[in-house]
Amino acid sequence: MAFMTKDEYKAYVAEHASNVVSAEDIANIKSALHPLIGVQFNILSIPKEILLAFEPSQIGTIIGSLMDACIPQLSKITESNTFDSVGLRKNDGILGEREGYPDYLHTSGKRLELKLLFVDNPNIEMKKPPTPREPSARLTQKVTFKNVQADKDLLLVIAYALMENKTKPGFFSPTIIDFEIFPVYDCILARDRRMYDSKGGWFGLFETPTILSNLGKKKMDANQAIDYSSYGRKENEGKDLNEDTNFGKLKRIPYAPLHQYIKPNNFTSFFEEK
Repeated sequence: MAFMTKDEYKAYVAEHASNVVSAEDIANIKSALHPLIGVQFNILSIPKEILLAFEPSQIGTIIGSLMDACIPQLSKITESNTFDSVGLRKNDGILGEREGYPDYLHTSGKRLELKLLFVDNPNIEMKKPPTPREPSARLTQKVTFKNVQADKDLLLVIAYALMENKTKPGFFSPTIIDFEIFPVYDCILARDRRMYDSKGGWFGLFETPTILSNLGKKKMDANQAIDYSSYGRKENEGKDLNEDTNFGKLKRIPYAPLHQYIKPNNFTSFFEEK
């Protein structure tokens, strides 16, 4: 499996360039999905006192795993049929494959890949980690120019937080507080360009993403040639390149609209008392 050079990558992208979903189409889908805001997942209701024993990232992992396992049948873990009534249906292509792409088909003909963004509710007292935890949601290496349809595919980022359960005072449940939609094509283009700008790149035809290892960084600083003939999975293998285990994390994708949207400060207004 050979390394795809930056020039080869650019040539492939240029050959497969396509127009992304229009702003008008995105606005129409956002309008259709608006009823999702406020939906609570009552399958998980946590007493306020118990939350004191958890860090926000731990709760996010629990909730994210639960919701991910139920995708794309989220209506089954809510007390409403909202997910079924907004024009979404599961994509047959993901059956039997947990990490298939994309998650949803919409009645408009567009395809949506769902990513969940856990937002910390500042009004809930919880354990505070010594350092901020990085959100784990990502556009993985399974989402590439090989399977993305630029004129149809959208990234649906659903922001959710623990909010007091509407039917059980004193208990808190995952609640959708907001969402945004972005063209997948633009996101993966920014993701891949960042990798190549950092002197890494794809091995094979979008098979394995790689970054400079610590050894590779030292050689780069010393103006020595980087060996792009192979890569390692761990630092102790002594390769100049390692597989990028953080590849595609939303926070690391330098697509300006996405990068701006996921900033924690954008959600503070959702927790202000009305």
